[in-house]
Amino acid sequence: MMASRALRGRSSLLRSVPSSATRAAVPLEARRRFSCSTRKMSSFYSSWEPEGPSVKTEIPGPKAKAEIAELNEVFDTRSLNMLTDYYKSAGNYIADPDGNILLDVYAQIASIPVGYNNPSLIKAAQSPQMIQGLINRPALGNFPPHDWADVLKAGILKVAPKGLNQVFTAMAGSDANETAYKAAFMYRRQQERGGAHVEFTEEEVSSAMLNQSPGASQNLSILSFKTGFHGRLFGSLSTTRSKPIHKLDIPAFDWPQATFPKLKYPLDQHVKENEAAEKAALEEVEHLIKNYHIPPCAVVVEPIQSEGGDNHASPAFFRGLREITKRNNVLLIVDEVQTGVGATGKFWAHEHWDLPTPPDMVTFSKKAQTAGYYFGNPELRPNKPYRQFNTWMGDPARALLFKGIIEEIEKFGLVERTAKVGEYLYGKLEQLGEKYPGQVENLRGKGMGTFIAFDSPKRDEFLKRAKGEGVNIGGSGERAVRLRPMLVFEEKHADQLVEALERVIKSLQ
Repeated sequence: MMASRALRGRSSLLRSVPSSATRAAVPLEARRRFSCSTRKMSSFYSSWEPEGPSVKTEIPGPKAKAEIAELNEVFDTRSLNMLTDYYKSAGNYIADPDGNILLDVYAQIASIPVGYNNPSLIKAAQSPQMIQGLINRPALGNFPPHDWADVLKAGILKVAPKGLNQVFTAMAGSDANETAYKAAFMYRRQQERGGAHVEFTEEEVSSAMLNQSPGASQNLSILSFKTGFHGRLFGSLSTTRSKPIHKLDIPAFDWPQATFPKLKYPLDQHVKENEAAEKAALEEVEHLIKNYHIPPCAVVVEPIQSEGGDNHASPAFFRGLREITKRNNVLLIVDEVQTGVGATGKFWAHEHWDLPTPPDMVTFSKKAQTAGYYFGNPELRPNKPYRQFNTWMGDPARALLFKGIIEEIEKFGLVERTAKVGEYLYGKLEQLGEKYPGQVENLRGKGMGTFIAFDSPKRDEFLKRAKGEGVNIGGSGERAVRLRPMLVFEEKHADQLVEALERVIKSLQ
């Protein structure tokens, strides 16, 4: 029933795009109609998307304001971006209760992979296997479905990073990082004891119940980077360094942070300075590993620091980081929660680095619609059951959805398409920056698919006005405008986006 309702919603979305006759009856100030320069529908499914955005009211409009007020009585709405009508959202376009349709290049903070109401995913949601996963949700550690191995091999593990052939499934990105940290701690202590076969001492057992060493391992840490983001649970929050608002009032571990390289743009004009910044950052990492008073057993890093301002580093920097961690017997955890599943023109962003050896663990969520961490070393499994455990340990329904997403990606070659469309979009944004000096600053993400960002001198007002111009877009850090399109984003959508951004820039001058 839900699926059929969604299908009806897509039809009503298409009907909601006003014809020329209807538009003539609507006052100009009450609506804006935008169309792309290349007037064609989606390349993937017929009658899936409208031709372009349609803004009829201010955002939020009267209906949305009333519903937000009602929602606020029972749910905190202070972080609300846009009240959404998901029945009428389709493909790259997000709709609201007032009939506004926006090109969505934010995609639920980078977490919608193949478009709203994707027909293939609707079909997957109607399968008997999905129904079983939803209504008989299993406690996977205790009562996994008889076909769980098949589900993992045909989905999550089918796209596992090179060299990593096992997975621990989880609920969300924070959970994925948190459990990866636990694996790192248990692995290090197991090494120190002499192997998985060595039993815990009585002192370890008793002191653990008092939250004291040696059982509670107060003398181990996770090293992260300044301006990084890894989640909001206790361990992951201690490695998050992007905004104080995430961390205020929450007890935190005394763990080290290294400087992430602050590159200057354009890259080809600042080669020496950027090489020096990366060299200094790597030296700081090694110094902290060797000298911090609570020794790190792992380093966690994002391929692109996303929440912290879309900060990039070169492949050489990450190869250097891998070499340092290997040399010092420290695990490397690559946080691909936001960068994974095709957004950078590779399935996993760390594939751009050409590492000599794989990361020890790669965490994932968002576009995968499920979560967890990949690993290869069997010793990263704890030596006893129930040490890495919770009731759900993930969700079969979401794992099945990821399987459907992978099939869509393979069917349409979406990773390769994203690389191509990203190159096209980057070129258009370069031209926009040349046309309006100072308005598109520090453009970054060249060669990284559609994972593109730039700085705006009036960023917050820029994001607000973009909605009025038919685009839902996000920010990161203090000044960055970040693009997080879906994998079904095409050149025609890039044209729509750049046309809208130019209108925003003009309005701000």
